Amino acid sequence: MAVFGAPALAWDFEPTPVCTLSHETAQIALAVTYDPTLPEPYAIALTLSQGTWPDVPVFALRFDGPDGLVISTNRHSLSDDGRTLRVTDRGFGNVLDGIGLNRLVTALAGPLAVTVPLDGAGPPLAAFRDCPQGVTS
Repeated sequence: MAVFGAPALAWDFEPTPVCTLSHETAQIALAVTYDPTLPEPYAIALTLSQGTWPDVPVFALRFDGPDGLVISTNRHSLSDDGRTLRVTDRGFGNVLDGIGLNRLVTALAGPLAVTVPLDGAGPPLAAFRDCPQGVTS
């Protein structure tokens, strides 16, 4: 099953209560956060507007564009209702670079693929990287 983004709202940055880079389409809300008080301060949460994420052993993000790459993990979790998939880590350099250097990101979980355009992510991403809480990677 493939789901592609419709006209999207703008990328946004909020410095409080934690540094948050976010974007929403008709299919998905994506939020990258940095909270230095946590052992794994970086997180990405992808919330489907309809349906649920399949419970799969590996989740991946595919970035398409000039610096395309695929990153994957088996360290993801699903919310109780299955609508939100979340990944945490000590560093998110590859995720942030992927957002900043490419045109599309596709979240891949088994048969489900949800594509998000990266147009307009540059200025909010720069603000996220310069977050007052010290985002460095």
